[in-house]
Amino acid sequence: MKVKLIILLFVSVCTINVKAQDNATKILDNALAQAKAENKHVFIKYSASWCGWCKKMDKQMKSDNCEYFFDTSYVIVNLVVRESKTNKHLENPGALDLLIKHKGEKAGLPFWVILNKDGDLIEDSFNSEGDNLGCPATKEEVDLFVGILKNSSNLTDENLAIIAETFQMK
Repeated sequence: MKVKLIILLFVSVCTINVKAQDNATKILDNALAQAKAENKHVFIKYSASWCGWCKKMDKQMKSDNCEYFFDTSYVIVNLVVRESKTNKHLENPGALDLLIKHKGEKAGLPFWVILNKDGDLIEDSFNSEGDNLGCPATKEEVDLFVGILKNSSNLTDENLAIIAETFQMK
């Protein structure tokens, strides 16, 4: 009886740990289905718990000024990659494979892409020189980011100005 209870407890704990971080492919499939249903694009942001710029971008995108604009234009997906050995459990299984597919394996974090509702890449965080914008902060980076948002959404110039102001480093 004790052995069965211990085995059951062990299996339950293992199942909980497996479900703690969903598979990136499953997350993306769900996001694409939602994007099709809501006629939106998918904004995937690759990040890690140790990444200060990732946290800053999250904070800006979820700010009172910007959250509505991002949520009405995109299905937002956050995928965790490149964690330290002690935090590997935070990673989404398969997220690194998607990062590689999106050609961001050599880019810093955050790295982001925008996909259409069929999963085709329409924008990424590389500038014209091939450098990762990451979390845009300088005027030039924010201008480029806003241009990408303009090309991939129905956001108005007024909406984009608010996003630009929020992202511009003070």
